[in-house]
Amino acid sequence: MKMISAEQVASALTWPTMIERLRRTFIEGVTSPKRHHHEMMRPDGEATMLIMPAWENHGYIGVKVINVFPQNTAHNLPAISGVYLLSEGQHGSPLACIDGNELTRRRTAAASALAAKMLARKNAKTLLLVGSGKVASMLLEAHSSIFDFEQVLVWGYNKDEAKQLIERYENKFNIRLVDELEEASKHADIISCATFSSTALIKGEWLKPGTHLDLVGSFRSDMRESDGNAMARASIFVDTYEGAKNEAGDIINAINENFISFSDIKADLFELTRGEKIGRANDAEITVFKSVGTSLEDLAAAIEVWEQVSLKELD
Repeated sequence: MKMISAEQVASALTWPTMIERLRRTFIEGVTSPKRHHHEMMRPDGEATMLIMPAWENHGYIGVKVINVFPQNTAHNLPAISGVYLLSEGQHGSPLACIDGNELTRRRTAAASALAAKMLARKNAKTLLLVGSGKVASMLLEAHSSIFDFEQVLVWGYNKDEAKQLIERYENKFNIRLVDELEEASKHADIISCATFSSTALIKGEWLKPGTHLDLVGSFRSDMRESDGNAMARASIFVDTYEGAKNEAGDIINAINENFISFSDIKADLFELTRGEKIGRANDAEITVFKSVGTSLEDLAAAIEVWEQVSLKELD
């Protein structure tokens, strides 16, 4: 069985390639059971173990095991750690153990970019990143592969971390730190959030007509990055209906607060990529994409990595 490093994953998953692989996989579909979600009380706080299997009917089989430790940020360590096991489909023999951290970050950002391509205004010029960790940097790269941003704004709880992110990208983008989240939100065309927040950061009243809100961080019902008014003002799209119903805190809390109902969700990524439902209807529409992640995305990314690494070895 081959061990595939984070560096190899990053090299294999270029943004155009990964976004296109995801688009095709959502169109074609795979078997993607509900993920196992285990809360763990650790000495320094709560953590979560996620186990996410998926398989093609006549092809690859895979499973990801991820540990989510939000408290790691205080120790300057990644909040997400894990591995992906990819097997061949004929006999179930393991092919590769793939770095799960880089795989997760890149497939998460690619899914957001795929959604934004269908939901954000084509002439979006200002990106606001809410959060400054590893996923936020991937969101910057993925979105900028689709849109030609004139400026990038960064807001984060950890100012030193946010400054480090800006330093990494200041030679590529017109990028700067912002202190006032409300003011930055009012000027942004795309707001992309990747935090572990349990309280609403983005208020619906801040969103100007035409804004696209990309909500990545919350993956439990007790987490959220937006308030109910943001959901009520927007056309809501999700990666999967099952994930939205069971794990998307932004949506679950907005429903419990009587801002929306589950039937207000316009479409998921299956329907959007297959052309079964439309995305953005006009330039004034506010759109929201809420993702919690799906094992389909992990399998698609793992297959892309395996095939790219295998091709390089043949050269």
